[in-house]
Amino acid sequence: MSSVSDTNASKSWGRVDDTNTVYVREGDGERAVGQYPDGTAEQALAYFERKYSDLAGQVTLLEQRIKRGTSVSDVASTVTRLREQIATANAVGDLASLIARLDILTGAVEELSEHQRQEQEKARAEARERRESIVVEAEKLAAQDLSKVQWKLTSAQLDELFTEWQTQQKTGPRLPKSEADALWKRFRSARSHIEAARRAFFAELDATNREVRQRKERLIEQAEALASRGADGVPAYRDLLESWKNSGRAGRKLDDQLWARFKTAGDVLYGAKAQIDAQIDEEFGANLTLKEVLLEEADPILKLTDHVEARSALSAIQRRWDDIGRVPRDAVRSIDAKIRKIEDHVRLLEETHWKDNNPETKARAEGLRGQLEESITQLEVEIATATTPAKKSELEKALETQKSWLSAIGN
Repeated sequence: MSSVSDTNASKSWGRVDDTNTVYVREGDGERAVGQYPDGTAEQALAYFERKYSDLAGQVTLLEQRIKRGTSVSDVASTVTRLREQIATANAVGDLASLIARLDILTGAVEELSEHQRQEQEKARAEARERRESIVVEAEKLAAQDLSKVQWKLTSAQLDELFTEWQTQQKTGPRLPKSEADALWKRFRSARSHIEAARRAFFAELDATNREVRQRKERLIEQAEALASRGADGVPAYRDLLESWKNSGRAGRKLDDQLWARFKTAGDVLYGAKAQIDAQIDEEFGANLTLKEVLLEEADPILKLTDHVEARSALSAIQRRWDDIGRVPRDAVRSIDAKIRKIEDHVRLLEETHWKDNNPETKARAEGLRGQLEESITQLEVEIATATTPAKKSELEKALETQKSWLSAIGN
């Protein structure tokens, strides 16, 4: 067994002596790493070579982690730990090469550390910029005229900014405490200013709503008190309705509730009025029939052209129309429109007669007619003595115009 071990020692990083003690070669010497009493020399050597393989695997894994850009602090501590393990490792293999690889990794760790430092600084700068933008947006909201903002929208925007701030705090890079505190102080100041204004606005709104509610409840009480007056209470209710319109608005839900009560009180009055109107309409139904018959009798007036005859006929119809009296309310507009059509026809006849027989109008027409006749006679003489075709054509056009004017005012 001794001869086999000596032969293998020249080809490997370790050897096994006659006592099954295993040695690893280090530089020009060797170091005992342990015994393997219950096996052959080959098994003993293989056992400690496997321990070396485990260490080499850890170094390889560490190299891969560095390539992936793992945390510098984790890598640095692992390099230190492996270096200590390999220096005294009970393993057979090229331990010096593992140390050399760790030396290379130490340099890589330094490069990685610088790279990660730059990345962290870049991320910190981006986080600083983002938090600054959140603060600026909050300060813009606070700088508005908070007496005119839509609070639902403004509150939602502020909540969104606060949620983003919290997300940055939890997941973003840490900023230096002085910077983080300064930014938070600005954000908190803007947020507090907005919240104070919002509380003041809604406190004032609540006070206004209470006043509006009290005013409208008084109007409701007055409206309900009119119920005993029936239809006679309608005018007073209309006055209350005008006061209601000028009494302001409470919250939408409350306003709807108050209006329902006020309207119910009015419905009682209008219901009573509707009953009376229905009774009146029933009584006036016969009048509507009489007026419709009278309209048929008056229809021929629309064909008359003599204003005196037309006025006489219309006057007789109007006297009988007035004697008949009122008709149902829903028929008033249509029945009045029909009689008005006849009245408009008679009035147009009278206006036309006056226009045609107005002394002043006739005098003006006679004077203009004389002027036109004189002008026409003169043009006819000039046409007869015209020396050129162009002059004759010009005079003939003028004559034609003068005759058309004369025709317009009547011969």
